[in-house]
Amino acid sequence: MMKQIVNTRRKSPWTWVPTLYFAEGLPYVAVMTISMILYKQLGLTNAEITFYTSWLYLPWVIKPMWSPFIDVVKTKRWWVVSMQLLIGAAFGGVAFTIPTDFWLQGTLFFFWLMAFSSATHDIAADGFYMIGLNEHDQAWFVGIRSTFYRAANIFGQGVLVMIAGNLQVYFRGSIKYSWSLMFYGVTGLFIALWLWHSMVLPHPKEDRGIERPQTNEIIPKFIHSIQTFFSKFSARETLIAICFMLLYRMPEGLLAKVSPLFLIDKPSNGGLGLSPQEYGFVQGTVGIIGLTLGGILGGMAAGKDGLRRWLWPMVCAITLPDLVYVYMSYDMPSSFTIINICVFIEQFGYGFGFTAYMLYLIYYSQGEYKTSHYAIGTAFMALSMMLPGLVAGFLQQQVGYFWFFIIVIALCSITFIVSSKISVSPEFGKKSIEDEWERKQDK
Repeated sequence: MMKQIVNTRRKSPWTWVPTLYFAEGLPYVAVMTISMILYKQLGLTNAEITFYTSWLYLPWVIKPMWSPFIDVVKTKRWWVVSMQLLIGAAFGGVAFTIPTDFWLQGTLFFFWLMAFSSATHDIAADGFYMIGLNEHDQAWFVGIRSTFYRAANIFGQGVLVMIAGNLQVYFRGSIKYSWSLMFYGVTGLFIALWLWHSMVLPHPKEDRGIERPQTNEIIPKFIHSIQTFFSKFSARETLIAICFMLLYRMPEGLLAKVSPLFLIDKPSNGGLGLSPQEYGFVQGTVGIIGLTLGGILGGMAAGKDGLRRWLWPMVCAITLPDLVYVYMSYDMPSSFTIINICVFIEQFGYGFGFTAYMLYLIYYSQGEYKTSHYAIGTAFMALSMMLPGLVAGFLQQQVGYFWFFIIVIALCSITFIVSSKISVSPEFGKKSIEDEWERKQDK
């Protein structure tokens, strides 16, 4: 009787959905954000930091290339558990190599391993969510998975960075040793998540009781899905759509790579000089709260009146709040409260404006091969952040923080131009796709 109760508990979504999406979000924030803070404290230039870390977007850019094969090789459950073990090993590798003489090569190698493992884990985890829950539970837990994915962002950008900063105080400024200890702690956490999911993840029949397609069946379907992605509309409409996917977030792609460096850089270099503890609070707590509230309100607005009705308010929201960085780089406020307010405004606007982008991806992906087309769209989304990031640090070093943020504001005109070219049905975004939007927005 006791064994039956334990097995029932193990199959409850509450035992694995929150931790699964926490495990999905943590390596992403480590690769994209924590790595930047680490390299800044270890003495790399802004150009080097943004160039190296922007390349780490690549696994998310090309993950549609291998996502079909996850259905062919092993089960999604196997992929989830195996990738978590690899991610834990990658965290351990970063921790081990930080104090060494080859810290740059070593940490970059393990961040690359983490990035590829995390991108693969994303594919498997999202697929497992769909087969591990019935339709009712999928709808019920969509908010839970989104909340815990964001909790991972708060934990990574906020708690972990603050822990690293506090360790530096405790060990009298030993930066490498402090970061190494922090990453060893995350290694232990991820091993615990791996062990937990090895025990509690269910074994859905859809994951283990079906005849898996052969590779020679997958490849033609995959090629056809790519062909239809580029041919589902006229050549002009397709070109406009791709330009929108690549350019809508281009100013944000520049800003996202430099703004954390601006916040922690020395005042003598034009930065605000925040400590890791202060940065963790600003970006990891206040910023994430603003981002989440903006995303929730954006989803509610689009769900009520449709995307077309809210497109231009969202375009303004994702661009105009960038002016707060122009203000901060000019006035150099010493008030921690003012800095928090500015970051909150920018992140709230980004969360609200990002809604339009995600809804347009869903709109373009409608029809046959909906899942594959959405995956291709998210690859363009990752590429839209990767390409500006490659040059962001170099550009900032050439002109300084203030003029860099002026350039970002000027480039916001491109966001307005590509937004003016797209066409969306007046009804799209209303209640008929509300559930789907909520399922997608946590990415």
